[in-house]
Amino acid sequence: MARKYFGTDGIRGATNVSPMTAQMAMKVGMAAGAYFLRGDHRHRVVIGKDTRLSGYMLESALVAGFTSVGMDVVMVGPMPTPAVAMLTQSMRADIGVMISASHNPYADNGIKLFGPDGYKLSDEAEEAIEALIDGDIPLVASSQIGRARRIDDAQGRYIHFAKSTFPENLRLDGMRIVIDCANGAAYKVAPSALWELGADVVAIGVTPNGTNINDGVGSTAPQTLAETVVASGADIGIALDGDADRLIVVDETGTIVDGDQLMATIAASWARQGRLAGGGLVATVMSNLGLERHLAAQGLGLVRTKVGDRHVLEKMRSSGYNVGGEQSGHIILSDYATTGDGLVAALQILAEVKRSGAPASEVLHRFEPLPQLLKNVRFAGGKPLDDDTVKAVIAEAEAELAGKGRLVIRPSGTEPVIRVMAEGDDLAQVERVVDRICDAVRTAAA
Repeated sequence: MARKYFGTDGIRGATNVSPMTAQMAMKVGMAAGAYFLRGDHRHRVVIGKDTRLSGYMLESALVAGFTSVGMDVVMVGPMPTPAVAMLTQSMRADIGVMISASHNPYADNGIKLFGPDGYKLSDEAEEAIEALIDGDIPLVASSQIGRARRIDDAQGRYIHFAKSTFPENLRLDGMRIVIDCANGAAYKVAPSALWELGADVVAIGVTPNGTNINDGVGSTAPQTLAETVVASGADIGIALDGDADRLIVVDETGTIVDGDQLMATIAASWARQGRLAGGGLVATVMSNLGLERHLAAQGLGLVRTKVGDRHVLEKMRSSGYNVGGEQSGHIILSDYATTGDGLVAALQILAEVKRSGAPASEVLHRFEPLPQLLKNVRFAGGKPLDDDTVKAVIAEAEAELAGKGRLVIRPSGTEPVIRVMAEGDDLAQVERVVDRICDAVRTAAA
């Protein structure tokens, strides 16, 4: 069933434009609260947010919605998405809410929901909440209205949790680390955690003003981090996104290290320690073929899913893997967290660099990525991928790349765009294949 409000990662959009309005936020609070009112205990919801200007407005609306149906609300302020998931579990809450549009610009915002187990909601739960949003939601009697309070020690709780994932026999003394918090949710907790572990911390992207989240900083704009690492003579740089569930690393030379290399590093480390579950890791169809070949050479497997950390996590849970993620830097370590956690993943990377005693450039560059090219073809309507000519061109391309590369063609889930990606040993061949398919799609869409 097509969903009306929920996308691949909650509800998201431009603020004050439907569906991301205060009115909708209040309805989401009412609907999600009503859905999770189960049992006779006093029900509780944990609400966190990033640093966007609109966070205050949406937080207030959500509080109104939840309390009106009888849920108590605990507000934790600016906190990473994985911290909200962790606190939802830790505080025995019935539901967790993160107000964030992740790596999007400040004018956007979003609402992500977590169940009492700290995991993102299932499709069935989101569909049930959507049905309630569009219906009449009963309000509780005035004597049963929920209470709302803020807690001051949430940041300390998360810092303690994050540090607990770092090996007890290691310290970060002697390491100069640049941390870029994207002027987002981790701007306090991430530098503090690294400092408490002994690092010499250089922090950037830690002066949020409501409108500068992800603006030229963070995991989607790592050039500032790269320049700062080189200029400060740092050993390594860490970039998080606006809600800190994504990680990109820069080595001491200023070279950017993506999620594929980071997953390869963690998988190798955990395999060596005998703690890698599933005999490999889970990644999406967008991860580089070089990663797959690298893992295979070590006797490790790679299971691929559709794009989206949600699909990665579902496969990890169903098949018993404890490492998974995306090339973009969403890395899920299920021994520690129920969702991607940029800081926790970074601590695993730092532990491996510290253990090795070698520069980050040697430790983190595990394989040579194959040339990869992605192009988007916008179309006005219809289904160009169903065109017989397009199908024939795709089949020819797959035959041409067989054994030498890989082809991924998919429609975007958020806009009328066909994404055409190919990778292979021969860059010129990859470019020819992608251009040929794009031309066929354009012709079919004309």
